[in-house]
Amino acid sequence: MTRPSLTERLAANSAERARAGLLRRLRTIEHADGAWVRSGGRRLLSFCSNDYLGLAQHPSLVDALKRAADDDGVGSGSAHLICGHRAAHAALEEALAEWTGRERALLFSTGYMANLGVMQALLNRDDVCVQDKLNHACLLDGAQLAGCELKRYPHADVEGAARQLRARPDAAALLATDGVFSMDGDIAPLGELAALCQRESATFMVDDAHGLGVLGAQGEGSVSAAGLLQDDVPVLMATLGKALGCSGAFVAGSAALIDGLVQSARTYIYTTAMPPALAAATLAAVRLAQSEAWRREKLQALIARFRTGAAQLGLPLMPSPTAIQPLLLGDAQAALAASQALEQQGFLVTAIRPPTVPQGKARLRITLSAAHEESDVDRLLEALSGLRAGGPV
Repeated sequence: MTRPSLTERLAANSAERARAGLLRRLRTIEHADGAWVRSGGRRLLSFCSNDYLGLAQHPSLVDALKRAADDDGVGSGSAHLICGHRAAHAALEEALAEWTGRERALLFSTGYMANLGVMQALLNRDDVCVQDKLNHACLLDGAQLAGCELKRYPHADVEGAARQLRARPDAAALLATDGVFSMDGDIAPLGELAALCQRESATFMVDDAHGLGVLGAQGEGSVSAAGLLQDDVPVLMATLGKALGCSGAFVAGSAALIDGLVQSARTYIYTTAMPPALAAATLAAVRLAQSEAWRREKLQALIARFRTGAAQLGLPLMPSPTAIQPLLLGDAQAALAASQALEQQGFLVTAIRPPTVPQGKARLRITLSAAHEESDVDRLLEALSGLRAGGPV
């Protein structure tokens, strides 16, 4: 008997993606300068970064990282529970807990690892996890890793979520949703979902990767903007590599939740802690995000300017109030052609195609940043207008 070759099967899958026009390709960014990047020797104005507040290259973050690296070196040298938990980590966790109105916070190396770890720690095989159909892949993978029953409801459909919970009335239940949806840019109906979880005795978890720093009076995120507290949303996850311009993630909640994760979250226990210098830089980013409200105000003004201009041009923009502004084109080839045409005009805008989004929902995922200027937005709108006249948009 001859076994199938796993690597040959993987190569065949890649070849099929290439035939369908869905092959993913790496792009090397040679240099970044605010909203501008250099790639392939060309200077491009980027509208695809998640650096929503324009903090990734802020001098205060760079200085904090350099000073901490001078003192402590680069790597943490170990997992948190051995000897990798440094003073910089502890200070960042305290600041994140205070900022989000939680008792405690726990750092993870990535948002993906945070969600996998939380769900593996919370859920057993007899439990049920109810999720929005457009949740990020790591939330779906987390439920599958836990081995529980995963039930998905139509996007932002609170009654649909209620039906899924009521189908398993005796099972321990976790309802998980993105706060801001990463591909559509809309905000989950968090207040209604929290009320549902209260009625159904389900635990509510929000992944606020794209809301932290951007929404809320001081950037506390979508949960705070919805007027919800720790008791309403017992499990809060957010990332540090988007609006805060750094890397990593955290989970925040009650002391009991965090103590439990320290004991049981395998993606926390069995991995090296993030570099302490990175934690120091992230703490500087948190302070800036809290104190410099003008960054959120500028971002909101740019969002409004872009949406107004897009409406005047009749562009098929999806209904998003956030920095994520998807231009729905439907066909994957049309989205790719539009992205390539924009690049020829000096813009970097990513085409998002299946399976990242559903079939027939390919799009340009345009993201705005406080690093952009009004003139940048106007230039992009002019380029999109030209594409519309030429056909791809």
